[in-house]
Amino acid sequence: MQKVTKSLSVEAARAARHWYVVDAADQALGRLATRVAVVLRGKHNPAFTPHVDCGDFVVVVNADKVRLTGSKATGKIHYRHSGYPSGIRQRTAGDILAKNPDKLIRQAVVGMLPRNRLGRALARKLKIYTGSEHPHVAQAPQDLPV
Repeated sequence: MQKVTKSLSVEAARAARHWYVVDAADQALGRLATRVAVVLRGKHNPAFTPHVDCGDFVVVVNADKVRLTGSKATGKIHYRHSGYPSGIRQRTAGDILAKNPDKLIRQAVVGMLPRNRLGRALARKLKIYTGSEHPHVAQAPQDLPV
């Protein structure tokens, strides 16, 4: 007879929350977004549980200095629609990076999270700032290697 081993399942109330800081200066957008999404989801944690919010908080600084590789600054087009006839609007990724760099990073990270209430809870733990300063010093965030 084989010995039955229990798998580790973490409850949301018992999950240990850590704070991490990521410097986005000269980082490729996609590689930065995947690393941040993994930490938000908690997949770096040995006690990862898919249906529980066991991830950590992530603070991204210098969002305006993130790098778009190749011709994505001019060739990648983001569309949105108002719902009315001929209500489609389009902007290039370079335009979004120039005007709202935090929106570009948030859109890249949230696109890698689950599309349900768990994903929305995980997205609330992402803090993005365009400068090098952030108001989360009291949480003593650690540097996250990207």
